[in-house]
Order: sequence, then structure tokens, then C-alpha cells
Amino acid sequence: MTLSLAHITIDSFDAAALAGFWAELLDQPVDPDASEQFATVGRTAGSAPILMFIQVPDKTPGKNVIHLDFHAEDWHQHIERAVSLGAKRIGDFDEYGAQWTTLADPEGNLFDIGAA
Repeated sequence: MTLSLAHITIDSFDAAALAGFWAELLDQPVDPDASEQFATVGRTAGSAPILMFIQVPDKTPGKNVIHLDFHAEDWHQHIERAVSLGAKRIGDFDEYGAQWTTLADPEGNLFDIGAA
């Protein structure tokens, strides 16, 4: 039997609000029945893996050790769009033969958008 990735789980203060940010960024709907406690993006669209947001009383302090990397030909446009949706630009990088920008979502979770 093969192990497969089902969910990427993100701790949050407000699951529905944070799912809304990611849904907008990824052009996917927030799945039905989203609440402040629990929400998903990608389940009804048949996407894999599904982004799952769970409300927790105390988020892990400091930098998240796992983050999402996105690539696109028009990556600068996606960065500007993410910022317009509420992301914070953390830094621009040109290392290891790659270019990318690190951002933080509205709750401070880091993610990267880079050149394809």
C-alpha cells in the first residue's frame, strides 16, 4: 500500500478567514461548512492535497518549518496579487539558481512564490 499526501494542515486563529485568503490566492472556493474552527480548500474541487485549516488556541511560536512553494511564469503578478489579498512581503531572493519572494499570509504563515 502506498502512502499519499492527503492534507496540508495549517494552524490558525480563524480557520474560515484564513481559508478565504488561500482560496482567493489559488482561485478555488472555500469548501462548504467552513467555520472559525475548521475549513478546507480543494476538497469539493477534487484538488490534492487539500488545504485544511484548524483553529488552535496557541499557534507554534517562531518560523514555520514547513511552507508552501509556488512557481509561475508570471510570478511577479502573483506576488502583487497575494499582497493585495493581505499577504506581507518578507523578502526577495536570488539563490541556488532560482528567484523567489517569501511572503506571509494574514496570520504570519510563510510561503514562497518564484519563477517557473
